[in-house]
Amino acid sequence: MFKALEDAAAGTRTALAAALEQIPFNNEGLVPAIAQDMASREVLMLAWMNRDALERTLAEGYACYWSRSRQTLWRKGETSGHLQRLHELRLDCDGDAVLLLVEQTGPACHTNRPSCFYLLVEGNQVRVTSEPA
Repeated sequence: MFKALEDAAAGTRTALAAALEQIPFNNEGLVPAIAQDMASREVLMLAWMNRDALERTLAEGYACYWSRSRQTLWRKGETSGHLQRLHELRLDCDGDAVLLLVEQTGPACHTNRPSCFYLLVEGNQVRVTSEPA
C-alpha cells in the first residue's frame, strides 16, 4: 500500500485500517514514533508504539506509547501531567516511522527539559543545551 502511494497525487486517500495493517512493525511489534511540537516544530522525543498505542492515540487524541522497559502502554504525562495533545499523526513513506505533531504540556523529557534532544555534538565534545525546568 505504501509503495502504491509513492506516485499518488496530493489529496489521494486510503483507509486508515489498510494503512495500519501495512505498517512494518519490528519483531517486537513496535514502530519508532517521533514527537514534534506543533507550533515550534522542535523535535521533542523518540518513543515506540505498537498498534494498540497507535489506535489509542488516534481515538483519544493524546500520545500513548509502548514502554519497552515496563512492557506496557503508557500515556505520555500520565504521572507528570506533561501531556502531548495530538494535532496530527503522519506515517513516513514506507510506513516504518510515525510522526506525532503535538501540543506539549510542560517538559517532554524525563530529565525535565523541554526536549530529549538537549545533547549537542560539537566536534569531539557533547554540550548540554538546556536546563531542567
